[in-house]
Amino acid sequence: MRLKLNASPLEVILFILFVFYLVFQVKTPAVLAGLINSPVGMILVLFFAIYMFLYTHPILGILSIFVAYEVIRRSSLTSGKVILAQYSPTQPKIDAELKSMNPPKERTLEEDVVEQMAPVGKSEPAGYVMTSFKPVAEDVYGAANI
Repeated sequence: MRLKLNASPLEVILFILFVFYLVFQVKTPAVLAGLINSPVGMILVLFFAIYMFLYTHPILGILSIFVAYEVIRRSSLTSGKVILAQYSPTQPKIDAELKSMNPPKERTLEEDVVEQMAPVGKSEPAGYVMTSFKPVAEDVYGAANI
């Protein structure tokens, strides 16, 4: 009994090429890797995979998604531009690195002068002076007392 696939000869050739590409670790040429690694190239590869998935044999469509992933992955390895998320340091590492870049904090001239001249906490508490002045408040016309 023969198994009949409803696939055109072009789809069969593409299937064979895709299988060879996935099985044998074919490196992406540097010229193509630079183009594929750009945002426009990645969008084109994604559109090609979606088109293949929607308008060809279902097996070829699924295989095209895997091929698109491998093309993007292998082109990033060839061009040297690796995905940024793999090498992003954690926030504590970033904080430690930034702290090491800042110079040690030194006292400024203003801080020294304020330390010598300001009476805060070093003088006697302020005393109350008794005077005959009595402040008078006018009618506030229904305003709330604070």
